[in-house]
Amino acid sequence: MSAVALRYARAFVDVVMSQKLDPAKTLAELQSIAANARDSAALRNVWQSPVIPPQQKRGLLDAIAKKEGISRLVRNFIAVLIDQQRIAVLEEITKDFEQELYSRLGFTEAEITSARELSDTEKRTLEGQVEKLTGKKVRARYRRDETLLGGAVVQIGSTIYDGSVKGQLQRLREELAAS
Repeated sequence: MSAVALRYARAFVDVVMSQKLDPAKTLAELQSIAANARDSAALRNVWQSPVIPPQQKRGLLDAIAKKEGISRLVRNFIAVLIDQQRIAVLEEITKDFEQELYSRLGFTEAEITSARELSDTEKRTLEGQVEKLTGKKVRARYRRDETLLGGAVVQIGSTIYDGSVKGQLQRLREELAAS
């Protein structure tokens, strides 16, 4: 996470919150533009080229915004990034924007890894437990890792809660080795 990307992301979140815009729609639009830039080397080259005049870059942006139905605010934000020669960090800005936005909305992100696919009831129960633990609403992403044998591992930021069978066996092994 670069300081530059975080500064732009926070500033854009400030604008979205102060103008009471739809956060989900704004995020989706920003992600759409970032995906276009990520998927098209030609687009990235044009936007990052110092020899192409800014008005031509913005013209290309306008065409994309019109085609994708991008709001004026998101279009203007991307134009600022182009004009300030920060478009190369668009992907990072988008990720930082998402994290900052959800943080301000009172959400926390959790990555939940389990040995098997969890049912909807199990997911809701687990998310409820994480909400009690953090005091925030949870946006969970789920992954499977059959090497866990059972249980789940929950990661919130840099904190890991290991309730897996594999983790319990590892802790038991360490206790036995220590005694």
